Amino acid sequence: MRIGIGYDVHRLVEGRSLILGGTTIPFNKGLLGHSDADVLIHAVGDAILGALGQGDLGRHFPDTDPQFKDIASMMLLALIQAMAEEQGFYCMNVDATIVAQEPKLAPYIDSMAENISRCLKMDKGAVNIKAKTTEGLGFEGHGEGMSAYAVVLLKKM
Repeated sequence: MRIGIGYDVHRLVEGRSLILGGTTIPFNKGLLGHSDADVLIHAVGDAILGALGQGDLGRHFPDTDPQFKDIASMMLLALIQAMAEEQGFYCMNVDATIVAQEPKLAPYIDSMAENISRCLKMDKGAVNIKAKTTEGLGFEGHGEGMSAYAVVLLKKM
């Protein structure tokens, strides 16, 4: 078995859609990035890459490569899933936390977990997603951005 941890952060800006866990969430701002800037999926992807000993998203999908411009992060996660399978691993569980002052994310958690479980070919019950505020503290609390943390457990097939 292997354990990996992932972290990601993106700035909130006007004029972009807010996509978290592959789910579009109604909000007046979205996350800025080369891809769709889905901080949750980026954290999960980094956790899997870490467990595989394969660096991070920037190593595999650099923001200098035009083929990844505006790509759906779920597509990146599918590529990472394929890497894990090639190395003989499957994901046993995901535990993730999104840090954002707003919007309220509880109504979208189930959809995010469904998207991740489908992409990683695992039981939805093995994907746990939490959303936390910072009580108005820090860049997340001031509404400047969002971050996400993820831990995954991989097992050799």
